[in-house]
Amino acid sequence: MSSPYATFQTPPPETTNFKLTFPAPFVLLITINREKAMNSITVAGHWEGDSIFTWFDEEPELRVAIVTGAGTRSFSAGADLKEVNKTRGKGTAPVPMPTGSFMGFTRRLGKKPVIGAVNGYAYGGGFEIALNCDMVIASPTAKFSLPETSRGLYAGAGGLARAVRIFGMQLASEIALAGRILTAQELERFGFCRVSKTQESLVDEAVAMAKAVGLQSPDALIVTRSGLRQAWETGSLERASQITEERYGKALMEGENMKIGTAAFARKEQPKWVPSKL
Repeated sequence: MSSPYATFQTPPPETTNFKLTFPAPFVLLITINREKAMNSITVAGHWEGDSIFTWFDEEPELRVAIVTGAGTRSFSAGADLKEVNKTRGKGTAPVPMPTGSFMGFTRRLGKKPVIGAVNGYAYGGGFEIALNCDMVIASPTAKFSLPETSRGLYAGAGGLARAVRIFGMQLASEIALAGRILTAQELERFGFCRVSKTQESLVDEAVAMAKAVGLQSPDALIVTRSGLRQAWETGSLERASQITEERYGKALMEGENMKIGTAAFARKEQPKWVPSKL
Protein backbone atom coordinates (compact mmCIF):
# COMPACT_ATOMS: atom_id res chain seq x y z
CA MET A 1 0.00 0.00 0.00
CA SER A 2 2.99 2.35 -0.23
CA SER A 3 2.61 5.46 -2.40
CA PRO A 4 4.98 6.29 -5.26
CA TYR A 5 4.23 9.97 -4.66
CA ALA A 6 4.90 10.57 -0.99
CA THR A 7 6.38 9.31 2.21
CA PHE A 8 3.53 9.32 4.65
CA GLN A 9 3.99 10.34 8.27
CA THR A 10 2.19 7.15 9.32
CA PRO A 11 1.42 4.01 7.30
CA PRO A 12 -2.11 3.38 5.97
CA PRO A 13 -4.34 1.20 8.16
CA GLU A 14 -4.51 -2.51 7.43
CA THR A 15 -7.89 -3.51 5.95
CA THR A 16 -9.77 -6.59 4.74
CA ASN A 17 -12.82 -4.86 3.22
CA PHE A 18 -10.98 -2.21 1.23
CA LYS A 19 -8.07 -1.75 -1.15
CA LEU A 20 -6.05 1.46 -0.83
CA THR A 21 -4.11 2.86 -3.79
CA PHE A 22 -2.63 6.23 -4.74
CA PRO A 23 -3.33 6.97 -8.42
CA ALA A 24 -1.99 10.54 -8.44
CA PRO A 25 -0.16 12.95 -6.14
CA PHE A 26 -2.20 13.84 -3.04
CA VAL A 27 -4.99 11.38 -4.02
CA LEU A 28 -6.20 8.33 -2.05
CA LEU A 29 -8.37 5.79 -3.93
CA ILE A 30 -10.47 3.59 -1.62
CA THR A 31 -11.95 0.55 -3.37
CA ILE A 32 -14.64 -1.43 -1.57
CA ASN A 33 -13.12 -4.82 -2.23
CA ARG A 34 -15.86 -7.44 -1.78
CA GLU A 35 -16.92 -7.91 -5.39
CA LYS A 36 -18.42 -11.38 -4.87
CA ALA A 37 -20.61 -9.98 -2.08
CA MET A 38 -21.81 -7.01 -4.18
CA ASN A 39 -19.30 -4.87 -2.27
CA SER A 40 -21.48 -5.08 0.84
CA ILE A 41 -19.72 -3.98 4.02
CA THR A 42 -19.36 -6.02 7.18
CA VAL A 43 -19.46 -4.70 10.74
CA ALA A 44 -15.67 -4.93 10.83
CA GLY A 45 -15.61 -2.90 7.62
CA HIS A 46 -17.32 0.05 9.31
CA TRP A 47 -14.48 0.28 11.81
CA GLU A 48 -11.85 -0.25 9.12
CA GLY A 49 -13.41 2.60 7.13
CA ASP A 50 -13.39 4.81 10.20
CA SER A 51 -9.65 4.15 10.60
CA ILE A 52 -9.02 4.90 6.93
CA PHE A 53 -10.82 8.26 6.95
CA THR A 54 -9.23 9.28 10.24
CA TRP A 55 -5.80 8.51 8.77
CA PHE A 56 -6.70 10.32 5.53
CA ASP A 57 -7.70 13.51 7.39
CA GLU A 58 -4.56 13.46 9.51
CA GLU A 59 -2.06 12.59 6.75
CA PRO A 60 -0.66 15.91 5.43
CA GLU A 61 0.41 14.48 2.07
CA LEU A 62 -3.19 13.62 1.10
CA ARG A 63 -5.70 16.25 -0.03
CA VAL A 64 -8.60 14.34 -1.60
CA ALA A 65 -10.01 10.80 -1.61
CA ILE A 66 -12.08 8.77 -4.06
CA VAL A 67 -14.43 5.94 -3.04
CA THR A 68 -15.45 3.28 -5.58
CA GLY A 69 -16.40 -0.40 -5.69
CA ALA A 70 -14.49 -3.36 -7.08
CA GLY A 71 -15.71 -4.63 -10.45
CA THR A 72 -18.42 -3.03 -12.58
CA ARG A 73 -21.64 -4.45 -11.12
CA SER A 74 -21.88 -2.80 -7.71
CA PHE A 75 -20.58 0.30 -5.96
CA SER A 76 -21.95 -1.08 -2.70
CA ALA A 77 -25.15 -2.98 -1.96
CA GLY A 78 -24.98 -1.68 1.60
CA ALA A 79 -24.80 -3.85 4.69
CA ASP A 80 -23.93 -7.53 4.53
CA LEU A 81 -27.48 -8.74 5.19
CA LYS A 82 -26.34 -12.33 5.78
CA GLU A 83 -24.24 -11.04 8.65
CA VAL A 84 -27.13 -8.85 9.83
CA ASN A 85 -29.46 -11.86 9.84
CA LYS A 86 -27.02 -13.81 12.02
CA THR A 87 -26.96 -11.04 14.62
CA ARG A 88 -29.87 -8.60 14.71
CA GLY A 89 -32.08 -11.04 12.79
CA LYS A 90 -31.62 -13.54 15.64
CA GLY A 91 -32.18 -10.99 18.37
CA THR A 92 -28.50 -10.35 19.09
CA ALA A 93 -27.68 -6.79 20.11
CA PRO A 94 -26.08 -4.80 17.27
CA VAL A 95 -22.36 -4.10 17.39
CA PRO A 96 -21.75 -0.37 18.06
CA MET A 97 -21.03 1.71 14.97
CA PRO A 98 -18.21 4.26 14.73
CA THR A 99 -19.05 7.96 14.93
CA GLY A 100 -18.98 8.17 11.14
CA SER A 101 -21.56 5.34 10.99
CA PHE A 102 -21.71 3.11 7.87
CA MET A 103 -18.18 2.55 6.48
CA GLY A 104 -17.10 5.12 9.05
CA PHE A 105 -18.24 7.65 6.45
CA THR A 106 -21.99 8.18 5.96
CA ARG A 107 -22.25 10.55 8.95
CA ARG A 108 -18.64 11.68 8.79
CA LEU A 109 -17.97 15.41 9.01
CA GLY A 110 -14.23 15.20 8.33
CA LYS A 111 -12.13 18.00 6.90
CA LYS A 112 -10.98 16.84 3.45
CA PRO A 113 -13.10 16.28 0.32
CA VAL A 114 -14.20 12.86 -0.91
CA ILE A 115 -15.35 12.01 -4.44
CA GLY A 116 -17.75 9.13 -5.02
CA ALA A 117 -17.08 7.10 -8.20
CA VAL A 118 -20.30 5.08 -8.35
CA ASN A 119 -19.81 2.17 -10.73
CA GLY A 120 -23.02 0.15 -10.30
CA TYR A 121 -25.66 -0.54 -7.68
CA ALA A 122 -25.60 2.01 -4.85
CA TYR A 123 -28.25 0.52 -2.63
CA GLY A 124 -28.95 1.08 1.06
CA GLY A 125 -25.71 1.98 2.78
CA GLY A 126 -24.09 2.28 -0.66
CA PHE A 127 -26.45 5.14 -1.53
CA GLU A 128 -25.84 6.63 1.92
CA ILE A 129 -22.09 6.66 1.16
CA ALA A 130 -22.74 8.55 -2.07
CA LEU A 131 -25.12 10.97 -0.35
CA ASN A 132 -22.32 12.13 1.95
CA CYS A 133 -19.65 12.50 -0.75
CA ASP A 134 -18.62 16.04 -1.65
CA MET A 135 -18.72 15.26 -5.38
CA VAL A 136 -20.11 12.28 -7.28
CA ILE A 137 -19.35 10.81 -10.70
CA ALA A 138 -21.60 7.92 -11.69
CA SER A 139 -21.30 5.28 -14.37
CA PRO A 140 -24.04 5.38 -17.06
CA THR A 141 -25.24 2.05 -15.59
CA ALA A 142 -25.32 3.17 -11.93
CA LYS A 143 -28.56 2.88 -9.97
CA PHE A 144 -29.47 4.31 -6.57
CA SER A 145 -31.96 3.11 -3.98
CA LEU A 146 -32.81 3.08 -0.27
CA PRO A 147 -34.63 -0.28 0.01
CA GLU A 148 -34.36 -0.65 3.79
CA THR A 149 -38.13 -0.60 4.47
CA SER A 150 -38.54 -3.72 2.31
CA ARG A 151 -36.12 -5.50 4.68
CA GLY A 152 -37.78 -4.33 7.89
CA LEU A 153 -35.07 -1.69 8.41
CA TYR A 154 -34.65 2.04 7.81
CA ALA A 155 -31.84 4.12 6.34
CA GLY A 156 -30.44 5.07 9.73
CA ALA A 157 -26.87 5.90 8.73
CA GLY A 158 -27.64 9.49 7.79
CA GLY A 159 -29.27 8.77 4.44
CA LEU A 160 -32.77 10.00 5.24
CA ALA A 161 -31.70 13.45 6.41
CA ARG A 162 -29.27 13.92 3.55
CA ALA A 163 -31.78 12.72 0.94
CA VAL A 164 -34.27 15.35 2.15
CA ARG A 165 -31.61 18.11 2.06
CA ILE A 166 -30.50 17.12 -1.44
CA PHE A 167 -33.73 16.10 -3.16
CA GLY A 168 -36.50 17.68 -1.10
CA MET A 169 -39.14 16.04 1.06
CA GLN A 170 -41.37 14.59 -1.64
CA LEU A 171 -38.75 12.87 -3.79
CA ALA A 172 -36.87 11.69 -0.69
CA SER A 173 -40.12 10.16 0.56
CA GLU A 174 -40.65 8.38 -2.74
CA ILE A 175 -37.13 6.98 -2.55
CA ALA A 176 -37.30 5.89 1.10
CA LEU A 177 -40.97 4.91 1.45
CA ALA A 178 -41.92 3.63 -2.00
CA GLY A 179 -38.59 2.07 -2.96
CA ARG A 180 -38.04 4.20 -6.06
CA ILE A 181 -34.86 3.28 -7.92
CA LEU A 182 -33.11 6.19 -9.61
CA THR A 183 -30.71 6.07 -12.54
CA ALA A 184 -27.52 8.07 -12.83
CA GLN A 185 -29.12 10.12 -15.62
CA GLU A 186 -32.06 11.06 -13.38
CA LEU A 187 -29.80 12.12 -10.55
CA GLU A 188 -27.62 14.13 -12.91
CA ARG A 189 -30.69 16.24 -13.71
CA PHE A 190 -31.07 16.93 -9.99
CA GLY A 191 -27.45 18.12 -9.84
CA PHE A 192 -26.41 15.22 -7.62
CA CYS A 193 -23.81 13.67 -9.90
CA ARG A 194 -22.00 13.86 -13.19
CA VAL A 195 -22.40 10.84 -15.47
CA SER A 196 -19.11 9.48 -16.82
CA LYS A 197 -18.64 9.09 -20.55
CA THR A 198 -18.44 5.31 -20.24
CA GLN A 199 -18.40 2.63 -17.57
CA GLU A 200 -14.72 2.05 -18.29
CA SER A 201 -13.73 5.73 -17.96
CA LEU A 202 -15.41 6.26 -14.57
CA VAL A 203 -12.39 5.95 -12.28
CA ASP A 204 -10.13 7.83 -14.71
CA GLU A 205 -12.62 10.73 -14.73
CA ALA A 206 -12.79 10.65 -10.95
CA VAL A 207 -8.99 10.73 -10.74
CA ALA A 208 -8.92 13.69 -13.16
CA MET A 209 -11.35 15.53 -10.88
CA ALA A 210 -9.25 14.60 -7.84
CA LYS A 211 -6.10 15.90 -9.55
CA ALA A 212 -7.83 19.25 -10.09
CA VAL A 213 -8.71 19.35 -6.41
CA GLY A 214 -5.18 18.32 -5.43
CA LEU A 215 -3.69 21.33 -7.24
CA GLN A 216 -5.37 23.76 -4.86
CA SER A 217 -4.00 25.11 -1.61
CA PRO A 218 -4.37 22.37 1.03
CA ASP A 219 -5.33 25.03 3.60
CA ALA A 220 -7.92 26.60 1.31
CA LEU A 221 -9.40 23.20 0.49
CA ILE A 222 -10.07 22.46 4.15
CA VAL A 223 -11.55 25.90 4.84
CA THR A 224 -13.63 26.03 1.67
CA ARG A 225 -15.04 22.55 2.27
CA SER A 226 -15.86 23.59 5.82
CA GLY A 227 -17.81 26.56 4.47
CA LEU A 228 -19.76 24.36 2.07
CA ARG A 229 -20.47 21.72 4.71
CA GLN A 230 -21.55 24.23 7.32
CA ALA A 231 -24.05 25.71 4.86
CA TRP A 232 -25.42 22.20 4.29
CA GLU A 233 -25.47 21.12 7.92
CA THR A 234 -26.50 24.39 9.63
CA GLY A 235 -30.00 25.88 9.59
CA SER A 236 -28.84 29.52 9.46
CA LEU A 237 -26.79 30.55 6.44
CA GLU A 238 -25.21 33.45 8.30
CA ARG A 239 -24.31 31.21 11.26
CA ALA A 240 -22.74 28.74 8.82
CA SER A 241 -20.46 31.51 7.54
CA GLN A 242 -19.63 32.57 11.09
CA ILE A 243 -18.67 29.04 12.14
CA THR A 244 -16.14 28.68 9.32
CA GLU A 245 -14.71 32.14 9.94
CA GLU A 246 -14.42 31.56 13.69
CA ARG A 247 -12.76 28.18 13.24
CA TYR A 248 -10.41 28.82 10.34
CA GLY A 249 -10.31 32.47 9.24
CA LYS A 250 -7.33 33.69 11.28
CA ALA A 251 -5.30 30.50 10.75
CA LEU A 252 -5.83 30.62 6.98
CA MET A 253 -4.88 34.29 6.62
CA GLU A 254 -1.76 33.85 8.75
CA GLY A 255 -0.79 30.52 7.22
CA GLU A 256 2.12 29.79 4.94
CA ASN A 257 0.00 28.68 1.97
CA MET A 258 -1.85 32.01 1.74
CA LYS A 259 1.51 33.77 1.48
CA ILE A 260 2.71 31.23 -1.10
CA GLY A 261 -0.44 31.60 -3.21
CA THR A 262 -0.47 35.40 -3.33
CA ALA A 263 3.29 35.59 -3.99
CA ALA A 264 3.01 33.06 -6.83
CA PHE A 265 0.17 35.08 -8.36
CA ALA A 266 2.26 38.24 -8.26
CA ARG A 267 5.15 36.42 -9.96
CA LYS A 268 2.81 34.67 -12.44
CA GLU A 269 4.09 31.28 -11.25
CA GLN A 270 2.44 28.07 -10.13
CA PRO A 271 2.37 27.91 -6.32
CA LYS A 272 4.31 25.20 -4.54
CA TRP A 273 2.16 24.44 -1.53
CA VAL A 274 3.34 23.09 1.80
CA PRO A 275 1.34 20.53 3.83
CA SER A 276 -1.58 22.01 5.73
CA LYS A 277 -1.32 22.57 9.47
CA LEU A 278 -5.06 23.19 9.88
